[in-house]
Amino acid sequence: MLSCAARLVRAQIQSKPTACWVVAARGYADIVDEATFTTSEYALHKLDEGPSTTVTVTRDDALKYYRQMQTIRRMETAAGNLYKSKVIRGFCHLYSGQEACAVGMEAALTPNDHVITAYRAHGWTYTRGVAPVNILAELTGRKTGVAKGKGGSMHMYGHNFYGGNGIVGAQVPLGAGIALALKYNGSNDVCVALYGDGAANQGQVFETYNIAKLWDLPCIFVCENNGYGMGTAVERASANTEYYTRGDYVPGLRADGMDVLAVREATRFAAEWCRSGKGPMLLEVATYRYHGHSMSDPGTT
Repeated sequence: MLSCAARLVRAQIQSKPTACWVVAARGYADIVDEATFTTSEYALHKLDEGPSTTVTVTRDDALKYYRQMQTIRRMETAAGNLYKSKVIRGFCHLYSGQEACAVGMEAALTPNDHVITAYRAHGWTYTRGVAPVNILAELTGRKTGVAKGKGGSMHMYGHNFYGGNGIVGAQVPLGAGIALALKYNGSNDVCVALYGDGAANQGQVFETYNIAKLWDLPCIFVCENNGYGMGTAVERASANTEYYTRGDYVPGLRADGMDVLAVREATRFAAEWCRSGKGPMLLEVATYRYHGHSMSDPGTT
């Protein structure tokens, strides 16, 4: 596509040299207001149709997503270096590689929607509105941290963001409770409850699916499947690795978690489903982390 654009610009310059030099000097992104892409197919469970695979993104939004993902990556790189320097102590789970998940989902949500996640929470803390300096301050135990330096890596909070949670899978029923409060108060907002593939076999997760469907709660259950629960590959831990089907009676879909636009459209589809009163939905985002489980795990790849 870029080579075609370059040939077009060169042809214009040759035909109208003076008028086109200004255009030729500008970057390609400066002369295109939006672009259309085709995402990979979504896998569906108990759904007649899913999100469109034809996605349009504006120039401003594309730059925004890129900037957010780059910020998370650089913030996590800084956190890793600080941990190796023993400035950060204790638990520290990095989000490097999974940036498109948080950024894509946040792009489809509103500030009034609610999010609760597990302990790999730095990226989500940022997309929910907390500045990187306050996240790094929290990691280093300073009072300017988002939890005044007392929460650390796993316990960060923000506006309509209920944190990182250290107990595996425990945030999922809490997310259903938030969704129950939203429905009870007549709100049109949704709750996103995230967990990893390692937590997907927890009994409390299945109990939550049941009550959420029974009461048609506006909750999107998101499995951030990065392929490994700690160091165990999903195929060695789960008899059914199609996590989007795990809700049985709850509809679900799987999206490419390495494609920010695919994640955005899948989340938008799920949010519209929940807002329309149809109850919960499962969303699996297939992604990959570029580090070990935590900073205590060297996890070279």
